[in-house]
Amino acid sequence: IKNVKKISNSPLEGMNICYLGSSITYGETSLRETFVEFIAKRNSTKYIKEAVSGTTLVTTNKNDKSYIKKKKKINRSAKFDLFVCQLSTNDALQNKSLGSIYDIDIGNICGAINTIIDYVKTTWNCPMVFYTNAYYKNENYYKMVEAMKKISKIKDVGFIDLYTDKSFNDISSKQRSLYLADKIHPTRAGYLEWWTPKIEQYFYDYIGGNEDD
Repeated sequence: IKNVKKISNSPLEGMNICYLGSSITYGETSLRETFVEFIAKRNSTKYIKEAVSGTTLVTTNKNDKSYIKKKKKINRSAKFDLFVCQLSTNDALQNKSLGSIYDIDIGNICGAINTIIDYVKTTWNCPMVFYTNAYYKNENYYKMVEAMKKISKIKDVGFIDLYTDKSFNDISSKQRSLYLADKIHPTRAGYLEWWTPKIEQYFYDYIGGNEDD
């Protein structure tokens, strides 16, 4: 982080951004440095990162590691300019029920997503963006991404679809070995050189679009 240079006159400068997620947001394989910290340093933003490895969107009575429960730890009186939520791969790996795109049942993926969106809108009333993982072969996650595409339009939230972005995923084998610690988790180089520019640009465009509205 200390070697990352700041951008002059960034459109994000001074913003307070909240990030909710699991190991990808947390930085499980990158010494806890992810696009969150890189974007903050480059763009002079403030941030809160509520992220724990192994966390799922779905919650059950026995599940203490869910987004639903973690979001309640975030200060309700805080002022956020943007709320960013990870579409967790853990739900796919644990074969959580997808549900329907109109669900509000926190026991399935779509219901949890809708509940989180509604909570963010009523609590902080700020723009919201979901983001996916980069491509890895998993049918459950593909279905989650497709459902999220539809929900993002229904709920009017931003959606950074890294999963089906062919140009984003079109990296060389040399880059892949540098950018990924395993099939899912990026390294610091992966976050800085691969993920950060893509997510950062989306934030620029999305915030600009919301300001125009």
